[in-house]
Amino acid sequence: MQALPAPEDTFADAACGLMLTDTAGTILRSNRTLPDWLGYTEAELTGGMRLQDLLSVGGRLFHQTHCAPLLQLQGSVSEVQVDLLRKDRSRVPALINIARRRTGDGLVDQVAIFIANDRRAYERELLRARAAAEAALAAQSGAEAKLREANEQLSLADRRKDEFLATLAHELRNPLAPMRSGADLMKMTMAADAPQRRIVDMFDRQLRHMSHLVDDLMEVARISQGKLVLRCEPVCLGQIAQAAVADIGAQVGAAGHVLTVTVPAAPLTVHGDPTRLAQMLVNLLTNACKYTPPGGRIGLDLREDDGAAVIAVSDSGIGIPPEALERVFEMFSQLEPALKRAHGGLGIGLALVKGLVELHHGTVRASSAGPGNGSTFTVRLPLASQAATAAPARDAMAERSGAALQVLVVDDNRDAAQMLAAVLDLSGYRSAIAHCGEQAAGYLCAHPVHACILDIGLPDIDGYALARRIRAMPLDRQPLLIALTGWGQPSDVDAALAAGFDHHLSKPVELPALQQLLAGAGTG
Repeated sequence: MQALPAPEDTFADAACGLMLTDTAGTILRSNRTLPDWLGYTEAELTGGMRLQDLLSVGGRLFHQTHCAPLLQLQGSVSEVQVDLLRKDRSRVPALINIARRRTGDGLVDQVAIFIANDRRAYERELLRARAAAEAALAAQSGAEAKLREANEQLSLADRRKDEFLATLAHELRNPLAPMRSGADLMKMTMAADAPQRRIVDMFDRQLRHMSHLVDDLMEVARISQGKLVLRCEPVCLGQIAQAAVADIGAQVGAAGHVLTVTVPAAPLTVHGDPTRLAQMLVNLLTNACKYTPPGGRIGLDLREDDGAAVIAVSDSGIGIPPEALERVFEMFSQLEPALKRAHGGLGIGLALVKGLVELHHGTVRASSAGPGNGSTFTVRLPLASQAATAAPARDAMAERSGAALQVLVVDDNRDAAQMLAAVLDLSGYRSAIAHCGEQAAGYLCAHPVHACILDIGLPDIDGYALARRIRAMPLDRQPLLIALTGWGQPSDVDAALAAGFDHHLSKPVELPALQQLLAGAGTG
């Protein structure tokens, strides 16, 4: 423990002049500081000198008329400004504080003296420090206000971005819907060996590509905002792989690639969202197709390793530089400017893959021997605690029980309504069309309907209000209600279900998915 100085040393070396006097002003004791200031020795000060002897004429007069009476009345005086006289009779501006105290020997005055110039300098420094602190505080407050304003602007910009993306997706999906139905209609009515079939197949591939781009853009935005909700269940990865391979089959064939798929005999089951897992795998396979020159090799390998399901997608494509292996998963990342590549994309596919894999508590990594040597993307997902094979999807195209089902299509986009109705008619359903809510309600009052496919953005009442109205109508049979709309945010799905819809589909709809839902209309 550090030794403290003796009280006598503290008194002697204090930064101010200190003395004890009797009530008449005779100096009884002084510290070393005061005689050093004034040019006296301590013995000279305590050898009979009085405080008044150290004051100028004006100071002695002030002491006699003010200080002495105040000490008698209140026992103290504070901050009295006087001129002290040095031994050489030069003057020192000073501030004096006196406190009268009672001791065992009687009354004494404790005197503390400060050099006024030093004190004022200290005060000026304090004032400057205070002003600087206040300025810093004001600057900090201003910076915090600007930061709050910037955060509010960022939040507003983020909300506007979300609204823009949702509106963009809606506006893109609406024209895609009749094109999707038109492509399905042409494929259903055209012989497989017809000369125009190649054109229809190309049209179909590009429509699928456009639909995937819209979906991916929305999904990656939801993931970055933490708004994507998984609907998890036991999923057999082998079935997901089969569906993904079927989805990109046309793209693989058009490029002349050889696709090799290896799936273990025992099912690999994970707990996940089948739609998102399929989306993840399709993106990996699409990426392999896109960056592999025509006639290349693509591999899809599923296996179990150390309690995890491993999905490896490899290709013989352009490869990845070592320094870019991590960057490829960043949003809008491009290995080189898109205009220099034959297949420039948006740079969101692999970012979406990473986001979906991490939502499933898995990992994904890229490996490559360098440019020109292909690449491999390896996904690891935790196996389900109980290996249960997901139920195989029904073959909706084979379910032709819809021959007796009456379906009402409600859409103010006449092209979309007519194309979808034509596809349904050709699939064995009996369809009718309404272009507004009132027309749809009137039709339902007069005709039994098994299913209604409703757009949300109708000209008179929106699809939500129409769904609630239908649910309140005294019909002999309540129809299956399917929302088919360009609005595809999770909040839109929730709003549709809350309004009474049985299902929500985003435009453009794939015919097998729609037929699978309609198959349930005949069982209600």
